[in-house]
Order: sequence, then C-alpha cells, then structure tokens
Amino acid sequence: MPDLSFLAWPFFASEHTDLRQQVERFAATEADGLIDHHDVDGSCRRLVTAFGKAGLIRHAVTAPFGGARERLDVRALCLIRETLAYQSGLADFAFAMQGLGTGPITLFGTTEQKQRYLPPIAAGTAIAAFALSEPEAGSDVAAMACAAEPDGPDHVRLNGEKTWISNGGIADRYVVFCRTGEAPGVKGLSAFVVEADAPGFAVAERLDTIAPHPLARLRFTDCRVPVSQRIGAPGEGFKIAMATLDVFRSTVGAAALGLARRALDETLGRVTTRRLFGATMAEMPAVQGHLADMALDVDSAALMIYRAAWMKDQGAARISREASMAKLLGTEAASRVIDTAVQLHGGDGVRKGSKVEELYREVRALRIYEGATDVQKLIIARQTLADHGARTAAAAR
Repeated sequence: MPDLSFLAWPFFASEHTDLRQQVERFAATEADGLIDHHDVDGSCRRLVTAFGKAGLIRHAVTAPFGGARERLDVRALCLIRETLAYQSGLADFAFAMQGLGTGPITLFGTTEQKQRYLPPIAAGTAIAAFALSEPEAGSDVAAMACAAEPDGPDHVRLNGEKTWISNGGIADRYVVFCRTGEAPGVKGLSAFVVEADAPGFAVAERLDTIAPHPLARLRFTDCRVPVSQRIGAPGEGFKIAMATLDVFRSTVGAAALGLARRALDETLGRVTTRRLFGATMAEMPAVQGHLADMALDVDSAALMIYRAAWMKDQGAARISREASMAKLLGTEAASRVIDTAVQLHGGDGVRKGSKVEELYREVRALRIYEGATDVQKLIIARQTLADHGARTAAAAR
C-alpha cells in the first residue's frame, strides 16, 4: 500500500482524492485479469474497453464530447497514470495513449472534429495514436521528412514513415505530423487525422521492446487524406505537438512515480522480513541509507510533477520548463529507486517474473519517449536563460 499522505498537499482538491480511490479500486480488482503479457494487443484493447466502461477515459477528453470536464485536468491525468502504473505498466500505457492520441484534437480541433473523434475515445470504443517520431527525426523534429502534398482543393497525399508509434497496429486513427512547407524547419509542419483504413496507409513493422507494448513503424504511400482532417491551421503542427506535450509530459513523470512507489513498497516488504547476519535488512545502516535515498527521490519527484500539473490547471498558457522538469526528475528518480530495489532484492531482483524485475524493464523507456532526458535538459536550460534575459532587460529599463 503506497504512502498517500501526498494527497493532503495543497495541489489537490477533494475530487482528486475520490478519483484516485476509484482508479485504485479498478486497478486492484480488474486490471490484472485483463492483461496477458503474451498478447499485448489484446490486453490493450480489453483495458481500453474496461477504462471506457469505468468512466476513466472521460478524464482524457473534454466536455461536452464525452469528457469529465470542459478543460483537461492535468492533476487528474497524473493521478490516474500514477495509480495505474503502481499496479501495471501496461495498464498505464493503454490509458495514457488515449489521452496523448487525442490531445491535439482536444486542444486544437474544430467542433466537428471533436464531435466525431472524442466520444468514441471517452467510451472506450476506439483507440488513438500520436505519430510524431520518424527514423531520422526523433528528438530533432525539424528534420521531419514525412510530407503532405496538395491533391486537389480538398485533399492531401502523405508520403513517408513514422516509427516508435505507440498503439501502432491497433489504433483506429492516428494524429500524424508531417511537412507541409509553409516555412523552413518546424514552422512548416501540420497535423492530420489519418484513419487506420485509409488507402496508402500501412503498418510496416511491429517493434518489440524489453517491456512489450504495441509499437510500430508506419508507412504512408500516396495516402489520401481530406483537408477537413487537418488539425489547426497549416504550419501549426509544431505548436500543436508542443502544446500537447506540455500537458502530457508531466503525466509521464507521474507514471514513473507510480512505478517508483511500487518499487519502494516492494523493497520495504523485503527488507523488513529478510534476515541477514542475525537481523532484518531494515536494521542495517547501509540499507537504511538506501531507503532514505529512495524516499527522497519519490517525494522530490512527486512535488515537481504535481507542481507542474497544478500550474497548468491554474491556467498557465505554457509550462514547457516545468513540464520538462517534472518529466526529467520523475523518470530519472524512478530509475534510481527501481535500480536500488533490484539491488536490495539480490538475486530475486533479477529473476524473470519478479515484480521489481518487471519495474526495471518498464521504467527504462520513460526516460526516452516524449522527449529524452537530454532534450528535457535543453528545454529547461533555454527557458531558464530566456527568463534570465527577460529579467535583466526589465531591470535595465
């Protein structure tokens, strides 16, 4: 049972506590029965259906399009991801991709697009995906090569590839970012909704990882898409992607936090019962030092994550620096906590099928996707320098 004292922090309202209890009940009673790690596609489909029936995905879209609130509540998203991840990394993944895959539509879509795409997501009857990365354009979005060319007044044709796309192969539709050429670099990108059955769209390859999730490389070959499925204006793709990540990067940190809390709890159970040299491990000063480091990492990450979420919920237009801090600290701290958990479990920590071994595999990708740790450092440094320059200029006036 994780320490829930953080719910008394001023970041939260009573509805957040109620929501966390609802998610915990779902995770504890239903999630495991829906998951077969030999069938991750089927597991994710079952999880999405169950999330919809339980009303959980309503928090990933907005009202009046099936959502719980008129605006996304980032604290709610973080709490859901943290609580699901504590129980199952795959359950967290299945929930998170529904929000990320529809985030651009939620934030920038037309009323018609929201009416068409969001209710099935909220109900758990459709699966969404967010297609940004490419074989030669992961962290460097400006290098994007997938392009959309006009095809008459009402359509475009997409050509190119995307890779490492979560829900690739099982999604019903993809938000695809591509080059439309309004300006050089990131100023010439746009976003389109592409249906999974669109002619010219293909899943080129399924990708296996150390913690299996539905991932794929996608190929677009003269894929004809209506202009009406463009999200936002031409050339706004980068802005749309970054605004979406502003919301969801904090939730990546929260998912890592859930994994870290589970690792800490597993370790507390281990060291208070395992005896060495005539005493429990918990009585050894060296072990106590490790436990202190783990607790410090967990609480530090939680403070940073829920600060960023609270700031966004208070109406901050952009929280790129804070979201990057939350994502970076949350994932790096969780990696340290889980590594220590494996160490303190000894041989059992690397035994296939043990919980801490599963956590060790699950946490690693979180330091990479939605902006690798080194990219987060660049964002934080550049924003810190910009803020310093603005303060210096203001003081000189």
